[in-house]
Amino acid sequence: MTSTIRYEVVEGIAMITLSRPEKRNAQNVRMTYELNDAFDRAARDDDVKVIVLAGDGPHFSAGHDLDDVVWHEEFEQVSTWGGYGEPGAEGWVAREEEIYLQMCARWRSIPKPTIAACHGKTIGGGLMLAWVCDLIVASDDATFADPVVAMGICGVEWFAHPWELGPRKAKEMLFTGDFWTAQEAHRLGMVNHVVPRAELTEFALSLARRIAAQPMFALRLAKEAVNQAVDVQGQPSAIRAAFTLHQLGHSHLLERFGICMDPAGIPPALQERFPSAEPGDVLRERRRAARAGTKP
Repeated sequence: MTSTIRYEVVEGIAMITLSRPEKRNAQNVRMTYELNDAFDRAARDDDVKVIVLAGDGPHFSAGHDLDDVVWHEEFEQVSTWGGYGEPGAEGWVAREEEIYLQMCARWRSIPKPTIAACHGKTIGGGLMLAWVCDLIVASDDATFADPVVAMGICGVEWFAHPWELGPRKAKEMLFTGDFWTAQEAHRLGMVNHVVPRAELTEFALSLARRIAAQPMFALRLAKEAVNQAVDVQGQPSAIRAAFTLHQLGHSHLLERFGICMDPAGIPPALQERFPSAEPGDVLRERRRAARAGTKP
């Protein structure tokens, strides 16, 4: 199968590029595991001191690929959760633990500096990829959004919004689903630098070279020191708590509509793929009839 990731090392910098431009770098299961392999490869290479994450095509990432039909059993398991084949919420939670929450936790803890170079749109799950990186550089045409409240969910699985934006702006992003400019994201501290689109890659590499000139062990310690400070503030517990609310949303929607999203919030291009019926209502009617001893 064609790889969804490009990987190269130049001057001690690992350049990992999301490479599904025809899908606007939407993350399917294959991309998730190939990205994890690329991060592991860079982390274990003693010649690599900094990692840059970028995207091919017009956008950094359109988020999770809602049209993906591949389950993840065909890839080597990363987390220890298990139960992926179980029915109901048990299997769904196990899947999202593996391919979203645990993956992001691993990538955030890579003991080397990481830089996300974002251009075009960064939507939903694309935010998760940028937020696990230590620094974010954005092109002047970049925009950011988390539109999943419209889909009936409280936010993406790696719920770092309050730390990236502050609580009130985090609520605004979630409540409205609006796209935010790179300039606004920079003002709020989510983005480190905003540069012209044509200069994005070279600026990210130049920043990576400056970082790579520092002692590797000191870089590891500095990253761990900042991560520990955020951990003490409660970020891991808050992300875990939000993840359970995320799963509650999925369970409600599966009961209500038979799919894990509110059909009204599904992008128009994907509407035909998802049923518009409400089997949850049918199921409830059958339960009421069973209790009453009658046929629905």
